[in-house]
Amino acid sequence: MENLLNNMKMEVHDNLYLKEPFSSELGSSIAQEGAILIRDLGMEHFTFKKLALHIGVTEAAIYRYFENKHMLLLYLTAWYWAWMEVNYVYATANLKSSKSRLSIAMKLMVNGPIFTKNIHINPMDLRSIVVNESLKGYLTKTVDTEHANGIFAQVYSFGGRISELIVEISPTYPFPKTLAYTVMESSLLHAFNARHLPGMTEQSLDSENRLVFFEELIVKAISND
Repeated sequence: MENLLNNMKMEVHDNLYLKEPFSSELGSSIAQEGAILIRDLGMEHFTFKKLALHIGVTEAAIYRYFENKHMLLLYLTAWYWAWMEVNYVYATANLKSSKSRLSIAMKLMVNGPIFTKNIHINPMDLRSIVVNESLKGYLTKTVDTEHANGIFAQVYSFGGRISELIVEISPTYPFPKTLAYTVMESSLLHAFNARHLPGMTEQSLDSENRLVFFEELIVKAISND
């Protein structure tokens, strides 16, 4: 199974790019090395000029694939959520229990991907980007237009699976989507805080209690509907 996933390329919305990155060696390098630079520099200091120097091409060549660095960030974020959905599908394929599948989903949200190798982009680089940078892609003046253009299809697809699980377990719970996306976003924020703002949490980044906290958050919410 891991060999299959290792070679799998994620399909994301085509409004995220001008030219599909993995359709060429140059595009692949832009996505792969761009992910590494964003991980290392952060969005504030990452530029297409730095990426162009890093991979030995002109800035104009990069602009043939992505409109700007914001769209590259959204592309990498979408790739991550598509990868997370694939992780969920394969990890729960033989599980009939809704609660067992929810347990897997919680581990994915709190700890990141179960399958951590892919020849196209390093999933753990994407995990770092999503924890540290992804909110910078959403909290913008252009978010409504991007939403209308389907830019966030992958995060919706993964979150939809979680909310469906909540409904399976507790059909009368009135806020399955709100709960699912609250846990998705807050688990990322907690991972950020644990590393950078430890005064905002009792738990360290590697603490098993991080998972316990979010599991209790969901279980108690849907058990008291």
